[in-house]
Amino acid sequence: MAGQGSSWNSTPLQVLHDVLGWIAFASWSISFYPQVILNFRRKSVVGLNFDFVVLNLTKHSSYLIYNASVFFSSAVQRQYHQKFGFDQMIPVAANDVAFSIHAVLLTAITLFQIAIYERGHQKISRTATAIVIVAWLAAAVCVFVAVPHHKWLWLVSCFNTVQVVMTVIKYIPQAVMNFKRKSTIGWSIGNILLDLLGGVTNYAQMAVQSIDQKSWVNFYGNIGKTLLSLVSIFFDILFILQHYVLYPSKEKALPPKLDAVSKERILKSSENAHSDNARHIHFRTLFRYPPLPVPGMLKKADGSYETLVRERCSPASNQYDQLVKH
Repeated sequence: MAGQGSSWNSTPLQVLHDVLGWIAFASWSISFYPQVILNFRRKSVVGLNFDFVVLNLTKHSSYLIYNASVFFSSAVQRQYHQKFGFDQMIPVAANDVAFSIHAVLLTAITLFQIAIYERGHQKISRTATAIVIVAWLAAAVCVFVAVPHHKWLWLVSCFNTVQVVMTVIKYIPQAVMNFKRKSTIGWSIGNILLDLLGGVTNYAQMAVQSIDQKSWVNFYGNIGKTLLSLVSIFFDILFILQHYVLYPSKEKALPPKLDAVSKERILKSSENAHSDNARHIHFRTLFRYPPLPVPGMLKKADGSYETLVRERCSPASNQYDQLVKH
């Protein structure tokens, strides 16, 4: 990584900045897992809006290009210092790059789950497809414009703009879907709670850096990161309201507890029913053959009836014994 042009004035603030940054990284990174795990356990993605996932992949891919370019490219950093001042620090930290790489990977896994798991009648809308195509076409145009003039900072800022736009609109399909279904089932609230923590700590990290440098360039010099936090916090609060207030999940009603007398009555009733069913089955088995003529049965009425019954039952069974017992 190239030099960042300025150093920290306060070591405690520098430590706090790094701690907040890695908390944001951990929160945002872990926030992907509740949805992935929920999909895996249910073997279903019903309730997860596919437009959100597709737009999210575009958002994180463009954000990765921006973060990696600003963090690793000396040419981009030089143009940043020329524009905002050589005494300003680069607005991208190592945790930003790590988060972007992880986010692209986990979003791709979620998209793969959509392809293999039960999804009902859900599909990616034409609107979302069109938005993604337009976004990448616009980015391609920026590349053709910037390369001949070596406008590297402007080029990566275009990708940052793409991620800002995707951040603003990616949550809308899921929020609308929850509203139409009047339910958040299938949409992990754990994802939202961790995302909210990441947004708050990310914004706090930027504030700490600005306080140390006595300058707010950090906010408008990296408008993408600023809007990322604010938009995420806004929609996270909206989703929390939907999940806990507007459309709380209804737990299945538990059967009432039975007292000892009721249990005893139910058990006796069950036993009697079982006894009647067993007798009925045995008689059906016993008389599934045509009955013998009455004279034949009368001749054996002197005690040999038992033998007659045994002949009509399977030799290897104890059906007769059970019949006499009932």
